[in-house]
Amino acid sequence: MGRLSEFRVKTIGERWFVLAGIGLLGAIALAGVLLAIYAAWLFHDLPDAGDLAEYRPATATRVYAGDGTLIGEFSQERRIYVTYDQIPAPVVQAFLAAEDSNFFQHGGIDVGGVSRAMFKNVLNAVQGRRLEGGSTITQQVAKNVLLTNESTIGRKLREAILASRLEATLSKEQILELYLNEIFLGYRSYGVASAAFNYFGKSLDQLTVDEAAFLAALPKGPNNYHPLRRPEAALDRRNWVLGAMRSNRFITEEQHQAARARPLVTQDAPRRAQYQDADFFVEEARRRALRMFGEDINAGGYYMRTTLDPSLQSAARTALMQGLEDYDRRHGWRGAWGSVDIAEGWQDQAQERSAPPERREWRAAVVESVNGNTVRIRTAQDDETGTLLSADVAWARAGDGLDEGDLIFVEPRDGGEFALKQVPAVNGALVAIEPQSGRVLAMVGGYSYALSSFNRATQAERQPGSAFKPIVYAAALEGDFTPASIVLDAPISFPGGAGGRPWTPENYSRQYYGPQSLRRGLELSRNVMTVRLAQAVGMDNVVQLAEDMGAGDDMQPNLSLSLGAGETTPYRLTAAYAAFANGGRRVDPYLIEMVQDRNGRTIYRADQRDCRNCGRGFDGAASPRLTPRGEQVIDPITAYQISSMLEGVIQRGTGVRARGLGRWVAGKTGTTNEYRSAWFVGFTTDIVVGVFIGFDDNRPLGSGEAGAATAVPVFINFMTEALKERPARPFVRPRNAIFRTVNGIEEAFRPGTERRVAPAPVQQTWEGPQAYTDVLRREAEAQREAQQQQQAAPPEQAPSAPRQPAEDLSGLY
Repeated sequence: MGRLSEFRVKTIGERWFVLAGIGLLGAIALAGVLLAIYAAWLFHDLPDAGDLAEYRPATATRVYAGDGTLIGEFSQERRIYVTYDQIPAPVVQAFLAAEDSNFFQHGGIDVGGVSRAMFKNVLNAVQGRRLEGGSTITQQVAKNVLLTNESTIGRKLREAILASRLEATLSKEQILELYLNEIFLGYRSYGVASAAFNYFGKSLDQLTVDEAAFLAALPKGPNNYHPLRRPEAALDRRNWVLGAMRSNRFITEEQHQAARARPLVTQDAPRRAQYQDADFFVEEARRRALRMFGEDINAGGYYMRTTLDPSLQSAARTALMQGLEDYDRRHGWRGAWGSVDIAEGWQDQAQERSAPPERREWRAAVVESVNGNTVRIRTAQDDETGTLLSADVAWARAGDGLDEGDLIFVEPRDGGEFALKQVPAVNGALVAIEPQSGRVLAMVGGYSYALSSFNRATQAERQPGSAFKPIVYAAALEGDFTPASIVLDAPISFPGGAGGRPWTPENYSRQYYGPQSLRRGLELSRNVMTVRLAQAVGMDNVVQLAEDMGAGDDMQPNLSLSLGAGETTPYRLTAAYAAFANGGRRVDPYLIEMVQDRNGRTIYRADQRDCRNCGRGFDGAASPRLTPRGEQVIDPITAYQISSMLEGVIQRGTGVRARGLGRWVAGKTGTTNEYRSAWFVGFTTDIVVGVFIGFDDNRPLGSGEAGAATAVPVFINFMTEALKERPARPFVRPRNAIFRTVNGIEEAFRPGTERRVAPAPVQQTWEGPQAYTDVLRREAEAQREAQQQQQAAPPEQAPSAPRQPAEDLSGLY
């Protein structure tokens, strides 16, 4: 009985043991199945490491001037991709020392590094610090390029698996290349090449050891080591990297100490380019590229060469800004832009508003005291003290004056003095075009791109006033008129004016001068003569020619258009004038010369002309010839006639202030009703320049602010520099033109027209022959006065403009 009982117990015990074993095995099997399912789910969409062999991250499209100067970039991520062999050894060594010193020894996962990180994380957890991951560079590539940035165990497992696959697929150098081009380093910089440019304004091969070490300090957290906001932390972290480089024997102790001793000096902010004068041009190029290539322009890594001439662009920006400031100064001091209590932290308030970035010399300052003609100021940023120039004190007193505590802008001068400055309320534009090709050499769309990105060169539709008149005269010369044709300058009226009253155009001087040649009418910008001429030619013909030349679209054939009542942009009107300079061809202006993709393949070229035999070597034969660009829209003789007449505008007419520029410079002033806009478009055989000045709300500029007074000085300042690079040459004389001397001036005629004098289109009564004799006498006196002043001027200086009689300023509208 006892044995039977013992047997049963043993049997029952074994049964339970077996059952427990079966249950355990089932649980293990179930866990295995679940783990397998989890692993399958975890790794089912794991990226293919082989894809990285052809991977290229988004890079910036870089924009260059015609001479190779970097002027800007378009980007979603500011990145410059460089291959491994283009990255200097100190840069590679700095990142290895800071991030993964065993990179070339491990297989994707550094077991020792992970162990050290786990040990440190125990202390980090106790102290409430951020946990360290112990990731290798390979793991960081896997995370940055192929995975998300989530902090989960699953992601770490995927990262480890993928890192092993990367090591099996790519070489160590390929992995480092991806890492150093992909990583974000702050300052809007992706990759080491972009960071070197943004932080230090250098290429990679120009970096010093300490600068490379600073870049290697940034992957852990760029904002934690911002060189301006956290300079001490940035310096400490840089020095730590230098120490790690020394420990790994990448640098000697002597190099280590020398690098530590150098201060950390970076740029104040990341820049698209070192060249800072082409913001309006670059933005316009971006808009056009966006239309051509779509959104890919911001990430495609294109190389874009533009038509910009940096020296002309800088001259254009300087000339326009100075002209706007000169106008603004003529119209008085408008008062301080703020007021503070000097005793209570005024510096912070003063620095809340910065001067235009284009005026880098200006400083925000406070008026400390006003004592008669002595005004003492203190700058906010540098804490410098001094006095305002006496002339500026008088200028301010004539306006809204200055009081203690006023916040102003000043510019340092010698001897502790400062010039008083204010941002102009007026604005304007300048555009320069090469007439033979249409290449836009310079473009400034306003006083400051930072204050207003609206491009007045391409976006401001304004009335050109008398700057439109050369197109009317060209239409006449294309018909039966010649430069010597006579048109009557006498009162004229047309029905259908405002309020049911007749429209009676008037000259600027409100006087009339009888029969005048076309040349004199254009040189002196006679309004009534222009209207009579347009009436004779027909406004349909004028509008057609204006549109053919590219001055505008959908213009209305009203007689008022002959005086510039239609609307156009400085960009388009300047391009239209190119036909006068290039022999009568319309050229469409352009900014983008050539575009290449990231592989160096040319995908766009502005010049589509076919050049046969251009690839052959020199064989003694004549060089290949390209056909001229553009469509012929006016006769070459007409183009020469207008150029000669517009040269007369500068030598004897409304643009006489520019006569100091010399021969073979032509142009036309323009002013709209109530002085709302001032224009001057001028040219030589090699460059066409348009200047526009006006308020954005189209309010009047003020009495006397005509094109001759406001726009011409800007043209003079620009052309003084432009002519050094592109000296003026005689206008090209058409081969079949007949030349005759008329009133002392050599005129060009189409064959058969040299004896023709077209009658005045509309005859009306006028003051009579005695009035015309008086006009000729006054004009002769004005010319003698101009010659005397020119002879009296010092040879090294441009002669000052003679004071013209009232009638010589007529027609500026």
